[in-house]
Amino acid sequence: MIVEISKIDVERYPELAWFMSRRESDLFHAFEPAPGIFIAESPKVIERALGQYEVLAVLAAREDLAADSSDGRLLRRLLGSGAEDKIGQMIPEGVNVYAAPRAELSRLSGFIYSRGALAAMRRKEAAGADSFYQKILGGTDKRHRIAVLCEVVNPTNTGAIFRSAAALGIEGILLSPDCCDPLYRRAIRVSMGTVFQIPWAFDPDFSWEDGKNAGLEKLKAYGFRTVSMALKNDTVPIDDPALKAEERLAIVLGNEGSGLPDRMVEASDYTVMIPMAAGVDSLNVAAASALAFWELGRK
Repeated sequence: MIVEISKIDVERYPELAWFMSRRESDLFHAFEPAPGIFIAESPKVIERALGQYEVLAVLAAREDLAADSSDGRLLRRLLGSGAEDKIGQMIPEGVNVYAAPRAELSRLSGFIYSRGALAAMRRKEAAGADSFYQKILGGTDKRHRIAVLCEVVNPTNTGAIFRSAAALGIEGILLSPDCCDPLYRRAIRVSMGTVFQIPWAFDPDFSWEDGKNAGLEKLKAYGFRTVSMALKNDTVPIDDPALKAEERLAIVLGNEGSGLPDRMVEASDYTVMIPMAAGVDSLNVAAASALAFWELGRK
């Protein structure tokens, strides 16, 4: 149902607080002990999340609901307006769609509001590492490629890595417990909704304790060989035939500032360093991931 409002009134419409006055940590804990909420931005991203996550409320600029643009047309289709548009997954009829003037949304959000729509969506129980592996390995194909993120904390990098992974033949992403949440608002936006396309899971065991990494041992127990992207001299070329010959390969990427811990590199089966020119020592982790996925992905 479209609810026309002239200004944001949280007292009258408490759902609006999810969009305007709640931090990520507040949203994450909204329904404890059940999982909380995340915000999806833009009609295209919302469309990719529908069917996987429950929509709780939508906030849209009034001008976008009527605009003759790709976002406007998609938003109207998601709302099921017009008989010819009632195809595919749509926002359920019982969900409130709050329509407010663009100027009001820009004033309250602090930026020029141009994202078409925001949707508050309910989180699901997080997938465990074992169910992640079973999903990846469940088919008949013997060749598999996944990425492992270790302490990647920047949401922009996380979103960009997901987008590259989905585009370049990576079947899933495993994250160490201290990585950025892929459902962080900016990570979703930068990924263009591919966080809803590609399987992912946090592995709480993927950390070092007493010199051991139970998550890494689990990864290898599932038959994956590991290739660490690191600035080391004793590396193999990224186009080495041995890497492409591996049936199950996990591409391990480290923190934006410090890279991968030495012990992770030492425990890996391979180490790869992307050759640099002009005195540049390294690439941003998101850019490096795109090159690695292109060369090592499941083509």
